[in-house]
Amino acid sequence: MKIIIVDDHAVVRKGLIQILEEKVGVYQVEEASSGEELIQKLKTNDYDVIVLDISMPGKDGLDVLKYMKSAKIDVPVLAFSMYPEEQYAIRLLKTGAAGYINKECPPEEFLKAIERVGNGQKYVSPELGEILINNLGTLNAPMHEALSDREFQVMCLTAKGKSPTQISQELSLSINTVSTYRIRILDKLGLRNTAEITHYAIKNRLVE
Repeated sequence: MKIIIVDDHAVVRKGLIQILEEKVGVYQVEEASSGEELIQKLKTNDYDVIVLDISMPGKDGLDVLKYMKSAKIDVPVLAFSMYPEEQYAIRLLKTGAAGYINKECPPEEFLKAIERVGNGQKYVSPELGEILINNLGTLNAPMHEALSDREFQVMCLTAKGKSPTQISQELSLSINTVSTYRIRILDKLGLRNTAEITHYAIKNRLVE
C-alpha cells in the first residue's frame, strides 16, 4: 500500500511514518508539507491512501478535497486533525474524505483507519459514530453548519487573528470577496463583529 502523509509540521509527518514503518513491508510512505506540494505529486504519482491535515497554510484540507473532486482524482483521503471530530468531520466527509481521525488517537486506531480507507471503506471513530447516530433526525446542528466551506474557512482564519489582507492571500481571494464572506458569516451566525466571531469559534472549539 502506497501512502502519502500531508502535514505542515515535520515532527507530525515523521511520527506517523514511524508508526507505519513498524509494519515492515506493508506500507510505502511518502510525505508532503503542504496542499500545493500534494497537488503537484498527484500529477505524477499514484497513491492508495492520502493522510491529510485539514489546517495548513495555503491550500488546506477542504481546498485539496475540492481540487481532487474537480480533477476526478479517486484516492481515499483520511482527514487528520487536532480539532474535535464533531466540529469538522461531517463537513469533510461531505466534501469527499473517506474518513476522519483526531491527532490524539492511539497508534492502533490510526492503523485501523488506514486499513479501512485503503480497502475502500469509510472510517469514523466509535465516538464520532455515536455522535452521528444521536444527531440523526434532530435539530441540534451547530449554526456554523449553515456556512459554506469558504465562509467556514474565512471564519476560522478570522478567529485566528488573520487580517482580511492575510486571508485574501492565503485563500487566493480578493479582499472584497473576503469582506463579503465576513458579512455573510455575521448574518448567518447572528454576530456583530470580529470579536464575537473569535468568541464563537473558541466556544465551539473550531480554533485553538
